[in-house]
Amino acid sequence: MRQWIALSLLCMSALLLPISASAACGSPIKFGAITWESGQFTSGVLKYIAEEGYGCTIEEVPGAGPALETALSQNDIQVIGEQWVGRSPIMEQAIEQNKVAVIGDTLKGGATQGWYVPSYVLEENPGLRSYQDLPKYTELFTDPENPSKSRFMNCPSGWTCEIFNTRLLKNTGLDNTFNNAHPGTGAALDAEISSAFEQHKPLLFYYWQPTGLMAKYDFAPLAFPAHNDACWQDLLRADGTMDCVTGFPVSPLGIAVSTPFIESNPELADVFKKIQFTSDELNGAILEMSESKRSGDEQALVFLRENPNVWQAWLSDEAATNLAAKLGISLTGDPIDSTAVTNNSSSESQFGLASSFPSWSLETPLNNTLASVVQNYGDVFRSISTMALTYLLLPIERLLTVIPPWLIIALVTVLGWFGVRKVWFALACGAGLFLIGAFGLWGALIDTFALLIVSVLVTVVIGIPIGIAMAGSQLLRKVVTPILDVMQTMPSFVYLIPVLMLFGIGKVPALFATIIYALPPLIRLTTLGITQVNHEMVEAGRSFGSTHLQLLIWIKLPQALPSIMAGVNQAVMMSLSMVVLASMIGAPGLGEDVLQSIQTLNIGQGLQAGMAIVIVAIIIDRITQAFGQGKRARQKTIDASRRSIG
Repeated sequence: MRQWIALSLLCMSALLLPISASAACGSPIKFGAITWESGQFTSGVLKYIAEEGYGCTIEEVPGAGPALETALSQNDIQVIGEQWVGRSPIMEQAIEQNKVAVIGDTLKGGATQGWYVPSYVLEENPGLRSYQDLPKYTELFTDPENPSKSRFMNCPSGWTCEIFNTRLLKNTGLDNTFNNAHPGTGAALDAEISSAFEQHKPLLFYYWQPTGLMAKYDFAPLAFPAHNDACWQDLLRADGTMDCVTGFPVSPLGIAVSTPFIESNPELADVFKKIQFTSDELNGAILEMSESKRSGDEQALVFLRENPNVWQAWLSDEAATNLAAKLGISLTGDPIDSTAVTNNSSSESQFGLASSFPSWSLETPLNNTLASVVQNYGDVFRSISTMALTYLLLPIERLLTVIPPWLIIALVTVLGWFGVRKVWFALACGAGLFLIGAFGLWGALIDTFALLIVSVLVTVVIGIPIGIAMAGSQLLRKVVTPILDVMQTMPSFVYLIPVLMLFGIGKVPALFATIIYALPPLIRLTTLGITQVNHEMVEAGRSFGSTHLQLLIWIKLPQALPSIMAGVNQAVMMSLSMVVLASMIGAPGLGEDVLQSIQTLNIGQGLQAGMAIVIVAIIIDRITQAFGQGKRARQKTIDASRRSIG
């Protein structure tokens, strides 16, 4: 019996051996999940070729750019589908250490980049042609947050382009007249550019191609001197010393792979070296991908089906035949095998091109509605943005900036003692704020405080009256409660998209997004507190002839005060929790440092900024909770503190 089992196992291994030998890779290949569109499309093409053409197993690992590059150098992932050569210090170091290689030339002619304005700006201002002309046209690009200066829209914080653009702004002397605005994320930068084009507004910004946005709108580059590599290498360093100005290089695009991947998968590495798109093919694919709402994998599948003459030269004959069979197309012009097409339906479903569900979507109508609102009423929303900046945010920022830091620390320390009535807590408040200043984050703290104060004030002014009205009207509760459910459960990232398009990048969209996020708990707790007021007390007030307003002011609100203050506490804490998300749309503050640390893998910076947010959160939470206690509970706290002192 054992002999038959051994013989069966031997036969099975003999049958399976050719199958494994036919695959180009013996272990799963991990791709970095790229977030930008051109990288998603290129990665989709690579994955489909490796999986369907060469029988490899593919896995995808999400992460930010620096995190993926670090993982690649450690062979935790094996492939990053698109890499700009010479742009990342992490990659340059890994290449020098022979841990990583950038192979192939995926974009014929390379990728371009530069400072751009909308083409209509040049048409309306013929004298503006180069960066040297910008001082004469500063009034075109006025910064709404600081009208005395203009605005240059840089890369998101932490990107390599943010460093050299900042250096260029300084070396050209334009930093004296232009504020260096950071959008926080690439999507925020795209939204700001789209909003400017839709409203026919001037905008000075950095951008690059290949991108779908470059194909959608007509960008006009500003002229710079010829490229100087020595100057450029110095501009890439934040601590560079050269006072030079240079044009932008044309960057080759390649595929970043780990060295162990090349050694274990030489055939697939040779295929990757051959892959190349023209600028029309890549830009067209990205634009089609964006307008058709396809993922990178879906667009890659469409491209492979429609362009077999392009990719057939990259692959071996066997792999090309395998891929064509999976795609359901013919490489020779012969009739397509219906079986192959049928079998390929599973691949379509995998990439989302076929579905058994009807195609119902609100995406296109909502996007069209938002675009229409931006085009027709953009000036109205920008006027609201200007008023919020001029009369709310900027005055409070200036006030907090004028007050000496030691005085703010002293005031918070005294407030902490009055609230909690514990000396150690008051001293801890002062020490915590001093520590934030010692970390070099006092300016960021002031920005966060200003946004927090304004958002809480507006939230209280709006939220408490709505809560009072809901407590007195059952019909209003039925109408408003579902709206509050949506506001409270909708992912906060979603709020950032429309406010960014309507109000522009910076503090104001962050303010409105924060208010939307913080309103529901205050409204709910205000309503709850008033509806739970003792009915007998209300009847007693009525029996003495009190009006509805007198009942509200002298009976309901005092009795509901603990619940209302709990709502204020929740509104403050939820507003503070938005500081990191608000930094993604260009709001300065402690969140900006956290976001930058994530994008640059700066652990120390992230811990410092995160600790500062924790300190602020604890101080605000304890003080607002203490002042939110009822009179009796607060008197007990005071008496207890007196006994402990005595």
